[in-house]
Amino acid sequence: MVNQFTINLGFYMLMPYLAAHLSGTLGLAGWLVGLVLGVRNFSQQGMFLVGGALADRFGYKPLIVAGCLLRTIGFAALGLVDSLPALLTASAATGLAGALFNPAVRAYLATDAGDRRVEAFALFNVFYQTGILLGPLVGMLLTGVDFRITCLVAGGIFAILSVVQIRSLPARRGDGTEGADPDARKGLPGQWRGIVTNRPFLLFSAAMIGAYVLSFQVYLALPLEVRRLGGDGAFGTAAVAALFAVSGLSTILFQTKITTWCKARREPGHALGWGLLTMGSAFVPLLLATAVPVPKGGVGLWLLAAVPPSLAALLLALGTMITYPFEMDTIVRLSGNRLVATHYGLYNTICGIGITVGNLLTGAALDAARAAGVSALPWISLTALGLACAAALYGLHRTGRLHTSRPSPTEPSPQEVKATTA
Repeated sequence: MVNQFTINLGFYMLMPYLAAHLSGTLGLAGWLVGLVLGVRNFSQQGMFLVGGALADRFGYKPLIVAGCLLRTIGFAALGLVDSLPALLTASAATGLAGALFNPAVRAYLATDAGDRRVEAFALFNVFYQTGILLGPLVGMLLTGVDFRITCLVAGGIFAILSVVQIRSLPARRGDGTEGADPDARKGLPGQWRGIVTNRPFLLFSAAMIGAYVLSFQVYLALPLEVRRLGGDGAFGTAAVAALFAVSGLSTILFQTKITTWCKARREPGHALGWGLLTMGSAFVPLLLATAVPVPKGGVGLWLLAAVPPSLAALLLALGTMITYPFEMDTIVRLSGNRLVATHYGLYNTICGIGITVGNLLTGAALDAARAAGVSALPWISLTALGLACAAALYGLHRTGRLHTSRPSPTEPSPQEVKATTA
């Protein structure tokens, strides 16, 4: 829990201000700024599967520590270097670091939590969101002095975290003991071959892409809508900040309560479907707002610019609070408690690709809506996506695919039992 809070604190105190540093202080062209930022995202999303597989092979602790050490170096370098090759290398290192520790952290938590995985991941999300909420505030204060100080402090946070992990974090593997997952001895190709034949897991991953595309609109469609109506001045900036505050604070305050309520009254498959349905309905306030004439100014315009997006952010946060703990638990169950970190790695890669494609399509829908004067188009599309994914999850639940877990290789399959008996 503290690990993930600190990871997010260090990350979000630096990354929101990196683009301004690259374009302003260093004077890089816009396409070069995009390249540096894109390299970080590509190295993280592209290496999630490798990071997960290595965690299952060598144990979770070594990968968590390696990721923290690598991000220490990467973040410090971002503040100290100014040549393009060095910036690209530092950016790639910070992305690779995330690919190393993210699957390992989740697999570690799933192993330690045992039968209380749902409650553990609910609390995990509280720590996760707290880091996201506090990071930019700390970064704003430090960047106001010098961005290099922000980088060095962020790198220092990861250095301290690395020492703490080395000294205090017990070693873990899939069965909760020291060492590596026995299934990882097959080598990387063998690990991946076993996972890509796990059809229920792949279907679940595909159905959950929509949840990540929808939740990401807090960073894309909602801020753009606020600024379209409210402008880029002080009001627009404050309204965008309110979106993140609504999302983060609601999670911190209500995540564990909502998870307890859902677990007592809903099966995991039902909870996942309701979560996606809630996320899809988040865009209904924006859809309804398109039927209201846009005021020329004053309080009416400010309310139209701020209230529907804030309601959407709140509903997206609620949907995420419902789905996230059950989502993380379902991945473990569908893995059959085998190669858990590798499953998390592939899941992150699939959803990361989905987010990229979804954002491209959402951006295209926003542009098309403005060009055609049909402002409702993006909100109809996003609502439909939520409904489609909710229906897909309901179908997986009804057919029993979300309850499927493959037998451990150390246990005989039903066919082997029958053959032995015969």
